[in-house]
Amino acid sequence: MRAAYIEELGPPDAIQYGELDAPRPGPTDVLVDVMATTVNPVDTFVRSGLFRTPLPFPFVIGRDLVGRVAETGAGVHDFAVGDLVWSNSLGHEGRQGAAAEQAVVAADRLYRLPAGVDAETAVAVVHPAATAYLGLFTHGRVRAGETVVVAGAAGNVGSAMVVLAARAGARVIATARQRDASYVSSLGAAEVFDYTDPEVHELIRKAAPDGVDVYLDASGTNDLAHSVDVLARRGRIVLLAGARTQPVLPAGRLYMKDGTIAGFVISHAATAELAEAAETINRLLAAGLLRPREVEVRPLSEAAEVHRRIETHGPHGSRIVLRTTAPDVTPVTA
Repeated sequence: MRAAYIEELGPPDAIQYGELDAPRPGPTDVLVDVMATTVNPVDTFVRSGLFRTPLPFPFVIGRDLVGRVAETGAGVHDFAVGDLVWSNSLGHEGRQGAAAEQAVVAADRLYRLPAGVDAETAVAVVHPAATAYLGLFTHGRVRAGETVVVAGAAGNVGSAMVVLAARAGARVIATARQRDASYVSSLGAAEVFDYTDPEVHELIRKAAPDGVDVYLDASGTNDLAHSVDVLARRGRIVLLAGARTQPVLPAGRLYMKDGTIAGFVISHAATAELAEAAETINRLLAAGLLRPREVEVRPLSEAAEVHRRIETHGPHGSRIVLRTTAPDVTPVTA
């Protein structure tokens, strides 16, 4: 089968595209004919070695896929050949990745694609949406009626956070560039402030005079001095981007507010947590409420170039989908 893979950690140029032996499913696995995959910032961290995780070499890169079930292990009873499915947790912790014509997925990391959902739409959102869900509800413990700040709300994870938080009954205050304000408002944000405004945190304070319950930084800025300042009593800060940042923590102000700071990466999520997120993702996908802002489709053979672009320019709210023609599968939408 054709795959995008590496034989050692390194820069984007380490990615090769060529033939590898097709994988075989174990008794609790599913073999999937891959229709589409994509590239996340964390995929560049894995490839470069910034995020250390066990990898088998040659290592197929990528973690997200949409495809069609080709074969199931003897112990798998929840999937059948021909089912349209998706996964967003391959390519780390010893698991081979998704950027290939075929991939083996553990059955407890695989989910059905809702009827009528386009494969490219789904593969573009399942990773950032799961990250958003875990940040909001697993680590941020957001509840209906609370006030939530989403920093970096026009990005892939940030925009999913706005949708999920608003649908859960939270009041969302968002920060984004002025040019993205109408887009973020359309997702459900009650207020959108320009993050380049030097008074942005004063605007947040005025919009939430009693403080904000949860502050989620999807931008990677991690300005703890200002985010702690706008917290309500027992407020929570969730950090999920900015792997190289080293912010100053105003510890006194944080503990005087009974505040907490949580950091997380989705790569450490338990299968039960991912499955819980998948239920919400599928419901919103089926309802047409979870969509990427922009999708660019490229062939799988350009994986190295896509990694290079993301490292140089960042994702900027658009998603690049890598399309593969799987064996004996016509890439159709469900």
